[in-house]
Amino acid sequence: MESNLTGFENLNLPYSLDAEQAVLGALLKDPECLPIVSDMLKIDHLYLPQHKAIYTAILNIDTIGGRIDPLVVLEELKKEGVYDDIGGKTYLMKIADAVPSTKNVESYIKIIIDKFYLRTLMVTAREILDATSNGNDSPDSLLDLAEQKIYDIRRGKNTSGPAKISDIVMSDVFERLKKLASADPKEKEQYIGIPTGFSYLDKVLGGGFHRSDFIVVGARPAMGKTSFALNVARNIAMKGRKVLFFSLEMSKEQLAQRIISTEARIVSNKLRTGDITDSDWEKLGLALQNLINCELYFDDTANINVPEMKARALRMKDIDCIVIDYLQLMSGTKRTDNRVNEVSEITRSLKMMAKDLNIPVVTCSQLSRGVAKNSGDHRPQMTDLRESGTIEQDADIVLMLHREDYYKNDPDAETDPESVNIAEVIVGKNRHGSTETVKVAWNPEFTMFSTLERIQDDR
Repeated sequence: MESNLTGFENLNLPYSLDAEQAVLGALLKDPECLPIVSDMLKIDHLYLPQHKAIYTAILNIDTIGGRIDPLVVLEELKKEGVYDDIGGKTYLMKIADAVPSTKNVESYIKIIIDKFYLRTLMVTAREILDATSNGNDSPDSLLDLAEQKIYDIRRGKNTSGPAKISDIVMSDVFERLKKLASADPKEKEQYIGIPTGFSYLDKVLGGGFHRSDFIVVGARPAMGKTSFALNVARNIAMKGRKVLFFSLEMSKEQLAQRIISTEARIVSNKLRTGDITDSDWEKLGLALQNLINCELYFDDTANINVPEMKARALRMKDIDCIVIDYLQLMSGTKRTDNRVNEVSEITRSLKMMAKDLNIPVVTCSQLSRGVAKNSGDHRPQMTDLRESGTIEQDADIVLMLHREDYYKNDPDAETDPESVNIAEVIVGKNRHGSTETVKVAWNPEFTMFSTLERIQDDR
């Protein structure tokens, strides 16, 4: 994690001169300790510019296979033009004699890193204060900014290095297998996939959506990607999971109306027009009872970016799944005229969010409208992802929706009469298993997808 300290010199930022000199002195006195130091200590952890220059020189020498000693380091500093900046030969010899013992180098590094995080916290606090004082942002956006910055510091502090395969197997793999073998459903929950509510799709995906997975649901316009995303979000939430749904296209009220239509089995148009019968009111009451404990949350903030999403998820705590509708309406954090690059930045950030929060992140994505029209086959392909950039590369799972009966009025389409109200979920990419096509039922009256076993009940 990098820290920009420019302009914050007046903060009297903490650092340990003795510890920094001791670590660099240890490297000059005993280069054998470099593997330990380089694994733990990053250049940015050091505070004084001259110490950063010396450490950089040592790492450069090691990279080309040179031997580290004070004279070689001096030559490297001269080559880089920073010899005079660090105080020359005198200062280098001084720190070479400054180390009390090379055996305690890990303790010195810990002191340096602790000071680094104190400095980072102070700088972050000042940045938050400055942003607050400017008065240009809303309190909500400032809270999101503050939470994200603090979270980034915490994430940087908790990074870990390589682990031996035997240690991983004993501590992680065996533990996972024991939990999966347990009779207690709660023991299994954290290791199995989160069921989507579509039984065969869950089977293909190895149990559903898995933690840290980035899932893309692609569909052409009017194919039902929002409905599918809502159905999945509802199904997950009804199983006792906490789901956060970001909608960049529809309002919270519109989404809630769709959920009610699906849950109560009331034609969605009736809810829009208010043409509600006594029987419908009874259905609505039962639907509300079913939803009252459902932890499905909607956020319809416009122009939201990934850091803001992450901050809100962290604030809510214990989120099990995030659903976003849809990718092409999201904003990147960097200004660019190249939309493909912007979308690529967004997808990388979404994958990192899934990994950081250790939850599945599902996002809808628009597919090109007119692809494969000349062939008569409208089934989408991976290449149809609009503004694709790295969408396919970053995604762990890519699902593409297709309804053949949508094209029944297209003279070029080869529609099958038996395909009416049947949709295909094409698993185009699956890091956990096979890729195949899963057929599901589509009920347009209730804007609802369901397993084929339930199609008769839904009509």
